[in-house]
Amino acid sequence: MQLDFSKLGNGLIPAIVQDAQTNVVLMLGFMNEEAFEKTRKDEKVTFFSRTKNRLWTKGEESGNFLNVVSITPDCDNDTILIKAKPVGPVCHKGTDTCFAEENKGNIDFLVHLQDLIDKRLQDMPEGSYTTSLFEKGINKIAQKVGEEAVETVIEAKDNNDDLFLNEVADLTYHTLVLLTAKSYRIEDVIKVLQERHK
Repeated sequence: MQLDFSKLGNGLIPAIVQDAQTNVVLMLGFMNEEAFEKTRKDEKVTFFSRTKNRLWTKGEESGNFLNVVSITPDCDNDTILIKAKPVGPVCHKGTDTCFAEENKGNIDFLVHLQDLIDKRLQDMPEGSYTTSLFEKGINKIAQKVGEEAVETVIEAKDNNDDLFLNEVADLTYHTLVLLTAKSYRIEDVIKVLQERHK
């Protein structure tokens, strides 16, 4: 990754930090080459503080680190997008982000979850429940989806919201596994729903 630190004239580039799971924008900071290399090496976001005139690792005092998942440059190589997993609040004011929004789990998590399921299919790690499903084949995966659907219906008729939501979560997860086994994505299902909505 060859970044252009000369464009702003001060040796800094903007670094946008986004939650790796929810895609919510958490904050914006600046990095010089040293901060960027430290971020890559330590896998914790480190900025160059313009007010302190030194490197500053986010969370060095509070413990609210930003653990790096990925770093992507923009088309001009003079700005980077960092996807990270936040440990605690991000803003110094104690909020989830430095912007006027809450970092709540959202529908994008389903895409993230299926990405993990895809990786399980590629790597097939031993001891993984998802691996065991893929090893059993499409018929068993489909059967499991059916079982989870029946259990969801049963819990829907009772008054235990916690059990009901857990069964819906199980059904959703196994449906994502089935989609992956059939070489489809949750985005394909969303597209069908969007077309119906028209």
